[in-house]
Amino acid sequence: MSLPRIMLASLRGGSGKTVITMGVLAAWKAQGCQVIPFKKGPDYIDAGWLAMAAGHPCFNLDPFLIKKRPLLHSFQYRAQGGEMSLIEGNRGLFDGINPQGTYSTAELAKLLKVPVALIVDCTKSTRTVAAQVLGCQQFDPDLDLKGIVLNYIAGIRHETIIRKSIEQYCGLPILGAVPRKSSSQFPERHLGLLPFQEHPEVEKAVRSAKEMAEKYLDLEGLRTLAYAAPLMRSFTPHPVCYRGTGASASRPLIGVIQDKAFQFYYPENLEALEKAGAELIFLNALTGEFPTTLDGLYIGGGFPETQALRLADNHSFRLALKEAIEEGLPVYAECGGLMYLGQTLIYQGGTYPMVGVLPLAFVLEKKPQGHGYTTLKVQKDNPYFSVGTVLKGHEFHYSRVLDWDSTRIAPVFKMVKGFGLDGQGDGILYKNVLASYSHLHALGTSEWAQALWEQASRFQTVREGFSRSRETNSLAC
Repeated sequence: MSLPRIMLASLRGGSGKTVITMGVLAAWKAQGCQVIPFKKGPDYIDAGWLAMAAGHPCFNLDPFLIKKRPLLHSFQYRAQGGEMSLIEGNRGLFDGINPQGTYSTAELAKLLKVPVALIVDCTKSTRTVAAQVLGCQQFDPDLDLKGIVLNYIAGIRHETIIRKSIEQYCGLPILGAVPRKSSSQFPERHLGLLPFQEHPEVEKAVRSAKEMAEKYLDLEGLRTLAYAAPLMRSFTPHPVCYRGTGASASRPLIGVIQDKAFQFYYPENLEALEKAGAELIFLNALTGEFPTTLDGLYIGGGFPETQALRLADNHSFRLALKEAIEEGLPVYAECGGLMYLGQTLIYQGGTYPMVGVLPLAFVLEKKPQGHGYTTLKVQKDNPYFSVGTVLKGHEFHYSRVLDWDSTRIAPVFKMVKGFGLDGQGDGILYKNVLASYSHLHALGTSEWAQALWEQASRFQTVREGFSRSRETNSLAC
């Protein structure tokens, strides 16, 4: 299978890789090339920016969350939708959660047989940059390292020394040299780049990245490498989810809260719900009304703390959601969604009322309370996962639960890896609500979408039956 593709990686996080990747995507888009963007790892924010730059959804490739076969098929299936694919790595090229680098960017590159262009931060370095590149070449000769992009160049003399050193000692072409510039177009918050949904001038920021790429990068050289990628063996689809065949005559309606407070959704998760048989409707918890026709609800992560006042002020939405939950509405919530379903949210000295169905109060701290991959073992009966099931996810939260007592509120999940609610457990169950700090990926947790569809279908049947009964009683009167 011929799939033109290239990966942009770096020696460490914070080296300007995402902005350069955005620039390449936006520049190629301006040339009329449809490029499919991918992000290695569980990241939502960078993926959102890549999607904006490419004008196409960005898909995540995470070897920890997703097994080899569905990952390979997902990549091939998505990649066929464009002329070529651009994958952004994460952190350092060989970094991972174990000494073997099992889930590293480099291992993903080898799995996908993709040529790699390495972005190097050249701050206060010259020949040492060549030593770093040579080290990468020798550290893993099986990696298809094809070229170098120099970032944060101080001037012509600086660039010349580094360029000649790499060409002499490493034999690799320089595919661009980007000068040190202000990064004010891309302000950062504690999760990295500011989400594009909150950036005041998204189009200006993307245009700035595009102009940088057009001026300082060898776009044709990068394209040539992509088209020189080797053929891939075709992988058959993996049955990650299937259309439901429940008793409901129509597709259950599942709401997805998507606004400035709740932004973190994998496209594959939303697609999985639709493939399972659901119809999706997108809601705004900041300014919208809560519909009475929902059969289920999915609340992803985000930054509810920055929108706490607006969430609290939308009384009608909060009260209607609470009433629907009390009536049995199935809800699956992750991280920010968990916080929203609690009693209160404390942020920067203010205390804001939330939905109030979970007996928990949350406070935002200055340092991460949970950060990294998680492994969860289901230890309590719930509507979504069988007891004993082992799930893989990830967490990144600065909030914590105040006065958490796991003996009073038993968590659904036992933490095998990660922090969760208290380092021991994660996942709170209330009626048909399951909320946890861990994010799951539908391609790695195939039962998730099907379970939410099944619960929504059951609730749809009950809700429609109740509505018919109420209409009959009204006519009788």
